[in-house]
Amino acid sequence: MTSPAEIPSYVQVIALPRECGPVPIPSAYEDENGHMNIRHYFDLEAQAIAVVFDRMGITDDYRATRDQGFFTAEHHIRYYAEVHVGDQVSVHARIVERSDKIVHVMAFLVDDTTERLASTLEVTATHVDLSTRRVVPFADDVAAAVDRELSHTDVDWPAPVCGAMGIRTRAAR
Repeated sequence: MTSPAEIPSYVQVIALPRECGPVPIPSAYEDENGHMNIRHYFDLEAQAIAVVFDRMGITDDYRATRDQGFFTAEHHIRYYAEVHVGDQVSVHARIVERSDKIVHVMAFLVDDTTERLASTLEVTATHVDLSTRRVVPFADDVAAAVDRELSHTDVDWPAPVCGAMGIRTRAAR
């Protein structure tokens, strides 16, 4: 498991692939506190992660032909800055690590208007056989696709993981 890290700067984050946006925040996203409601942070970040999974080949066709897909095992969202109606946001993503059955990924929602990191969504997703609902290893082509994504987001700063989740290995008995 990766240890917690410093929060990356706006400039560091926008060097990652942009998976969503730019999106202007509509008034419908505002909550009673005068900023974007939490569900919209989550939705935008989850959409960005879905784009990465699609690019890795985990699509409707993959699920239909191989009867396999990803289940989210755990997620953690953090908020660093408010986003307001009229602000423009984008979401960038990176694979943090992987095992033969699990991928650990993060989405970074940035406020392009204020040039600040607003939120992160950290997810561990397990590769499952959809008929048995059991975790199964990646096929070689999927593992290679995950590795390509990992190499495209290999940056010189550690991911600001929460430290409470990630890919765990079982100790030898």
